[in-house]
Amino acid sequence: MAMRFLVIFLAISMIMAPLIHAIPDQTDEAADKWFKNLPNAKPKSKKLHFFIHDVAKAPTGQYPSIVPVAQANMTAHSPTQFGVVNVVDDLLTSGPSTSSKQVGYVEGVYVSSSQKTVSLLVALNFVFTEGKHNGSTLSVLGRIAEFSANREFPILGGSGDFKMAQGIAVANVHSADPKTGNRIVECKFRFLHY
Repeated sequence: MAMRFLVIFLAISMIMAPLIHAIPDQTDEAADKWFKNLPNAKPKSKKLHFFIHDVAKAPTGQYPSIVPVAQANMTAHSPTQFGVVNVVDDLLTSGPSTSSKQVGYVEGVYVSSSQKTVSLLVALNFVFTEGKHNGSTLSVLGRIAEFSANREFPILGGSGDFKMAQGIAVANVHSADPKTGNRIVECKFRFLHY
């Protein structure tokens, strides 16, 4: 019951994300001006390329960036880990190395949502903390088939520089350590925004 509520809550939250994130930290006057100009605005096209660092097992003295927080009673017996919920707070960098320039974080959840295949329901916010997009976000919600070569999922909204973003993100595993479960995921975003 709690798992069903969590999945429904996450789905509704991500559907509402474009509306909620559209106008962060603005005054009523700035928001009114933005909405007033929206019918005449032309969408802008944007491409972004960066790397996510999933750390399931961190070095001594550090914390992992992906943590299981709930699971169903049957999850331990499921070959797909059906029912497990992981909370994520991953580093986002410009290159694949952890010493690459940090551009932000990826925060959200991964839910193992299939009994037949290893696939995840992902609800993530890409939070940019550096450079010209500092303070902007992109929100995604979708399904990732864990063993697909190209994992595509929709961009449903954004804030800051990326207001009302809509588009696609394609993710590929750049490298993975089978002993720790740590991996680096390359992401390419293509989207329109206002």
